Order: sequence, then structure tokens, then C-alpha cells
Amino acid sequence: MNHGATSSNLRRAMVGNRAGSGGVSVNNEPMGRDGMRAEVADSWHLSAAAGVDVESVEAPITLAESDLRDHRAAHPLAQVFPLLDDVLGQAARDCGAVMAVSDAAGQLLWVCGSPSTLRQAEKIGFVEGSNWDERLAGTNAPGLALRLGQPVQVRRSEHFRHSVQQWSCAASPIHDPTSSTLLGVLDITGNDDIAVPQTMAMVRAAARMAEAELARELLTRAAQPVESKAGPQVVVELLGRHEALLTIDARHSLRLSPRHSEILLLLASAPHGLSGDELAVLVYEDDGASSTLRAELNRLRNLLGDDLLASRPYRLGARVAGDWLALEAQLAAGDVRRALRDYRGPILPRSTAPGVVRLRDQLHHSLRATVLASKEPDLMSTWTRSRWGADDYDMWVAQRDALGAVSPMRSLVDGQLARLDRDLA
Repeated sequence: MNHGATSSNLRRAMVGNRAGSGGVSVNNEPMGRDGMRAEVADSWHLSAAAGVDVESVEAPITLAESDLRDHRAAHPLAQVFPLLDDVLGQAARDCGAVMAVSDAAGQLLWVCGSPSTLRQAEKIGFVEGSNWDERLAGTNAPGLALRLGQPVQVRRSEHFRHSVQQWSCAASPIHDPTSSTLLGVLDITGNDDIAVPQTMAMVRAAARMAEAELARELLTRAAQPVESKAGPQVVVELLGRHEALLTIDARHSLRLSPRHSEILLLLASAPHGLSGDELAVLVYEDDGASSTLRAELNRLRNLLGDDLLASRPYRLGARVAGDWLALEAQLAAGDVRRALRDYRGPILPRSTAPGVVRLRDQLHHSLRATVLASKEPDLMSTWTRSRWGADDYDMWVAQRDALGAVSPMRSLVDGQLARLDRDLA
């Protein structure tokens, strides 16, 4: 990609597309004067539940200046920051905007712009070391992109804190190309010129460019001779999905059928393997399905290859990483915020396979119990605003108790409890 052309296009997008007062399009969706997008409304609820003050002027500093240099140097995005600065940084300076790169916790590691623009950004705490997680800084594009894991734009009055409502921003997450782990967020913040689809397209393209560069570096290192090879790397995504998404060595992706998704989950959860009888009990609700299972395994082997699906016992011949396994690890480490952020929904929610139901219920109830025990209103609000937690009566009650009588969220929670009381009655 021509970096100079990309930078020039961004300047044209920022300067040549002046935002109007009433018909601005955000994420290609028209914004009415009285309307609010669903994801923004969710973010406002989350910000309020977390206790963010709308009158707070600056975002908090969570990374001290003395620690910033070492943290940046050790971060994976350090190797692609010069590329991002070349592509977007200079364009931001020329257009009176600010380019920022955060880590996965929302801490700004790099902030670039002209001296005058940086001075203006300092007034709202948009500086290196500040944290723009929604729970700390209120609704904003870097924080929203961090939580949703997708590109977003936030324009002026969509910001939760009043001091930020003179700004507009566009942000895109950057993921690890092998594990899909969220590494951080790339953001452009400026005036109304930012709130156009062209800017969002440029930020998204720059983020994908960074991911491609990271992948190229990994492939270069992988091409170096090594004494032994641990086998292919398989990444499995199952949370909130009806069909598993399988990625092999960060190169090939395929979507499995519901039955093959169940088998893959059960084998990935049993690294020492399973006999045919053991697997049949976990997959089928009735007896006598051994011949059907053998046929399914043969189809799955034809799809994956003999190297990936071994037999006697049945097992996966690969290094397996999975989104549900990461969630289990986060819960074990007590990182409930990250676990809840990464929870896209129950494992294979339509599956009735006994082994899948057991794994799904264990993980779901473990996360729910951890959120309840946290007594943190913002975590409970995230749960109750999800499709799987909207009717969780006990969670609504716990959220009400944690908020206190003077919280602006109290009336909303009381209303939801009244609705559930009517429904249950």
C-alpha cells in the first residue's frame, strides 16, 4: 500500500468533507437531532453505572510517566507504531487532529498532533498515559471500539462527558493476527471533519495495515529454521456462535457445521483424547449412535486432514487456542472485567449435545457468579443489558443494591424489576 497516498486521502477526507449540523452520517447511519444509536445508548448506561461524572473534565491517568516508556517498548504495537505515524500521524498534524494508539486496557500509549491541537486535547485529559475505557472516561470512540471489538465513530454530543462534546473521533481495534487477541485501538480525534465515513474507512484501513505488518513479521520469524516443530496452531471461536470458526496457522479459516462444531469443542476440551464410546455419550442424547458418529468423524477428518484429527483415541493433533479457554483462564486469574468484555454469548447456544450443554452451563454460570460477587454496578449493567442477562432477576436486584438510592440509574433498574415482577406474576 502506498503510505503517502493513504495520508493524502486522509487529509482530503478530513478537510474536504465538512460536517453539516443536522444530516451527519455516523457509521453510515443518519443521526437525527433527537436520536441516539443503540451502541452509544448502551455506552451511556455503562458509563453512568460505573459512576463516571458528566461534569468531569479530564480522563484519569492510569499509566505514570515513569512507567510509560517501558510499557510502550514492551508492547506488541511498538513495532508498527512508526508505520501508523507515517500513514496517519502526519495527516493528523496537517489537519488539526490527533492520532492516538492505546493498549487493550484503554491506556493511551502514543498521542500525536500539532502542538496547538495537543494543547487543546490536554484540556480533556487526552494525553499519553490517560485511560479512555468507558468505565473511566465515559462514552468515546477508543473505549467503545475496545469493548465492541469493531470500528466505531463517536460525534460531539454522543460523548458522555460534557468536556469532550466539542470533539469527534473515529477508532478501530487492532488484533493479534495469530490469536485474534485485542492488542489496542487506533484513533483519530478532531473537529466535525472527523465525523464522515471516509475518515472511518481510512482508520480501519490503517489498523488492517498494522495487523498485516504484524503477520508479516511473524511469518518472517516462522520461516527461520528451528530444531523442532510443535505442530499447527488452531484457533477456535465458539462463544455466541452456532457454528465454530476455525483458523489454522493464521492463514486458513473455515466454518464448521453444528455437529462438527460440537465434536471439535469436545475434543479441544479433552487434550488427552476420547474413545469413540466416550465421545458418543457426549455428542448424542440417545444410545446407539456409534455408526453415525464414525461417519461424522470421517467427514471431519476429510475436512481437516489426518494430521489435525487423530484416532485411537480421537484427539486433535494441533496446538489449540479457543475463546472459551481464554475466558476460563481470565476467570481463574480474577480478571472479571476482561472476561465479561470478551464474552460474546454462551457456547454453541443451540446445541443440545450433553457434553456441550455441560461445558456451556459451567462457563456461563461461573461468569455470572463472578459478576454477582463483584458487587460492581457497571459489570452488572453490562450483564443485564446483554441478550442473555436482560431477564436475570437476581442480577437486577444486586445491581440496584450496589447502585445506592441516589444513583441516576436507580429508576431504570427499578423499572426493569417492575417489568420482571409483572412477567413472573
